[in-house]
Amino acid sequence: MRHLFSHLAAVLAFAIPFFFLATPARAEEAKPFVVGMEMAYPPFEMTDPAGKPTGVSVDLAEALGATLKRPVKFENIPYPGLIPALKTGKIDCIISSMTATKERSRTVAFSEPYLQTGLCLLVHRDAPIRSIDDVNAPGRSVAVKIGTTGHLYATRHLDKARLLVLDKESECVLEVTQGKAECFIYDQMSVFTHWQKNPQTTRALLAPFQKEGWAVALRKGDEPLLREVNRFIADFRKEGGFEKLGDKWLPKQKAAFREQGIPFVF
Repeated sequence: MRHLFSHLAAVLAFAIPFFFLATPARAEEAKPFVVGMEMAYPPFEMTDPAGKPTGVSVDLAEALGATLKRPVKFENIPYPGLIPALKTGKIDCIISSMTATKERSRTVAFSEPYLQTGLCLLVHRDAPIRSIDDVNAPGRSVAVKIGTTGHLYATRHLDKARLLVLDKESECVLEVTQGKAECFIYDQMSVFTHWQKNPQTTRALLAPFQKEGWAVALRKGDEPLLREVNRFIADFRKEGGFEKLGDKWLPKQKAAFREQGIPFVF
């Protein structure tokens, strides 16, 4: 009996350290992957009538989570608060139609771009604007959403125009439809959508005057995760994942871009 207890003790002595070494790895695999986005940008980031996250970026995040073998948790955060939330560890990444810029790259790491887009103009139907060259003039009024690349572009290049810096995309669109602003600087997908919703009061100048790439934002220094995300994006594109997202969420946009001879975003 003494020998049996001695053998059992030896087994436990080996197994217990192994258990404590193995448990953290299993716990890490099951840890939710927290994705931050501002769910106010259909059809990319939004909520359904029941309040559940949905849209292009939600599908993309779920596919990424499946590749990482981690359940995805979403945090709905106003756009200016996304990078601070990432830096403080509240979220693990940002997938929120975020343009990878040099300024942002100083504080966060970006994946390879998963979508190519550009800044263009939603114009009031009566405004004498045919291109961005017509915008930088005394008396011109331009709506921009705070913290976006459109806001940054206007601050740098439209010193003669009057800028209306607003918190929400919907407020910018309203300024144009009501004629309080002559144009709104935003990305191609959004401009197309708002033009379709307001055909009596707006025009869409979809050819981009500044090309941009949307990317996944991660905390600096996490090179293993960055490599995994980049590998996922490459594989997802190769397997036709982005093409399927476009067919599901953006069929009208794809057709309109094709008709105008403008390359589609994915």
